[in-house]
Amino acid sequence: MTDRPTILLVAPTFYDVSYSINPWMDPGAWARDPRGMHRRAMASFDALREALGTAGFQVEVMEGAPGQPDMVFPANAAVVLDGKAVLARFRYPQRRGEEAPFAAIFEDLRARGLLDSVETLPEGCYQEGAGDCIWDASRGHFWAGFGPRSSREAADAMARHFGQEVVALELATEQSYHLDVCFCPLAGGEVLYYPPAFSPAALREIRARVPAAQRIEATEDDLRHFSVNAVNRGDTVVMTHTTPHLRTELGSRGYRVLEVDLSPYMMSGGGAYCMTLRLDRVSTSVRRAAAA
Repeated sequence: MTDRPTILLVAPTFYDVSYSINPWMDPGAWARDPRGMHRRAMASFDALREALGTAGFQVEVMEGAPGQPDMVFPANAAVVLDGKAVLARFRYPQRRGEEAPFAAIFEDLRARGLLDSVETLPEGCYQEGAGDCIWDASRGHFWAGFGPRSSREAADAMARHFGQEVVALELATEQSYHLDVCFCPLAGGEVLYYPPAFSPAALREIRARVPAAQRIEATEDDLRHFSVNAVNRGDTVVMTHTTPHLRTELGSRGYRVLEVDLSPYMMSGGGAYCMTLRLDRVSTSVRRAAAA
């Protein structure tokens, strides 16, 4: 495990939009100009990589597998904390082919010392990685989405694997099919979220744990821009081209926003967070142990 801020990307060599398993996916638009769209996707990927470098990350780029276009979204591949990776188990058959090549990628990362261990979930437990299990460093626990993709029992499985509190949040719409589409904890303790994405019980949980002054409510326009699906390090937030509302709100709280054109990936239902996976996150307990 490294103490440097390290983030994983998967090159879009085999990326396309050829099927639809969420409301954002638009294979028809891709099919009208597949070569042009692929060129745009490659350029968008390079711009994201540059922005992440500007934000201070060490970027690890791995290759995907032919026939697995959504491997370009490694946030769905695993949950990583304290050097331990727990591999995802996908609900839809279109993505299950990613599981074996991602397992090989994570074994390579382990062999190189970027991870300490790689673990798997029990059969039948659907859990789609950090997209549905987000670490909140300010509060020292995971937030776990369930409903459209990940199962409710996956939250309990993650609590057992990591020995950390996991707060389960029910997602109430197909648009917000993963938690990372509609929920983003920030380094200053704020939480950026889209309230209509959650069940009433989930909203009560969020509001009980996050003070009103730290809650940033995203609009439908913010959601449509995939601006909630953002990568944050310190005072820097990397996201898709965003709205004036959110640009102003984040700026007023001291955040620098780095905007990237990720429109080729938005037509598959993904933004900056979906396209990345942090490998270096550590829990409060590990920080305390290291300081002792």
